[in-house]
Amino acid sequence: MVLNITFGVLEAEMNHSNEGVTVEQHQAHPVGGGVEILVSGLDFAFRAAYLPRSAATGRGIASAAHVASIEDASVLLFGEDGTLEDVGLDRVLEISPGARFIVVDADASYRIRINGGRFDWPCRVISGAQVRVLGEIPHEQSLFLERIDEADREIGRRELIDLAAPGVEVFYSREATWLLNVQGVRLALHVPEITVRQAMIDARFDVTQGWHMYLKVQGEPKREVQLDTIIDLRTPGIEKLRLTQKDVSNGEAPAELRTDFALQEIDEAFLDDHYVNWETVKDGERRWLLIQGYPMPDGYSVDRVTLAIEVPATYPAAQLDMFYLHPIVELKSKARIPNTEARATIGQTEFQRWSRHRGQGAPWLPSTDNVITHLALIESSLRREVGA
Repeated sequence: MVLNITFGVLEAEMNHSNEGVTVEQHQAHPVGGGVEILVSGLDFAFRAAYLPRSAATGRGIASAAHVASIEDASVLLFGEDGTLEDVGLDRVLEISPGARFIVVDADASYRIRINGGRFDWPCRVISGAQVRVLGEIPHEQSLFLERIDEADREIGRRELIDLAAPGVEVFYSREATWLLNVQGVRLALHVPEITVRQAMIDARFDVTQGWHMYLKVQGEPKREVQLDTIIDLRTPGIEKLRLTQKDVSNGEAPAELRTDFALQEIDEAFLDDHYVNWETVKDGERRWLLIQGYPMPDGYSVDRVTLAIEVPATYPAAQLDMFYLHPIVELKSKARIPNTEARATIGQTEFQRWSRHRGQGAPWLPSTDNVITHLALIESSLRREVGA
């Protein structure tokens, strides 16, 4: 089985890059010239241990780890690349501060299968990187653990696996796939690097048109990129390549779209698929989703508007309510639109507030309602006024 490590120093370093468990490089706290190391048992919870000097044997490391039986211990050096090295009990090592060791009972040999081949491993613990070494798996391929009655698990290089689970542990590799969202178009790529130009071509965008192009990485502000910029898909947290057409009608570039706060993933995916120009804006204490160029149904004084939705800080627990339009719209019939007299200013732009609320029979449900369902209510409200 694969143990999910979700506590201690490890919890803060779990990531989404499929690189498995990482362990923070510990700072040395010498005691009388000694060295601090990190040791773990089968719980894979690394903790500090101290050696009296930098030169130590495997037996000394096992003693520092306080195992029940030093003579029956197997001491594995957990390398920076994720490989495991059995250092034995009598071999003398020069220990660096923060070096990591797994100390377990050497009670049996374990047989695993890698891409159909059989391998014996002399310890209960193995890492993803060590499986790669044994099976001679190329760097560009992904490694998976075969599981019964559930989806197979991709194994990171530094992910640690307990081989004592019933049955033979079966591993296999296949061509790695990297995903990139190009303005709502999902690309599945088999190379880890791609230029912005090629990504746009693969997503069937015309690169000869004028575009503003932004790369969005999780937890970072979006950055503008150029056609020849190389996107490294191995970078953790890459989310999307966002495109905005340049306004060349009067030679002036449009203001850069803002991402002052994040929406739910389902919201952003929907907006990317359906609207080219949307942004999230903080204005004082209020937060707004702005959709530029929102199409109006026939029967209004304008064809397109900027649609604003106020997003509470506690959304989706707090509901989305009402909506706002710029410029102020009227009906071509000149009939009065009820409950649209109020105004709101976002930035320096005046918006018309449409006071439209959910009925008692359709209350806001945080588990199912979101920007998508609120946009459906907005569309319904706009169509109702023109009888569409």
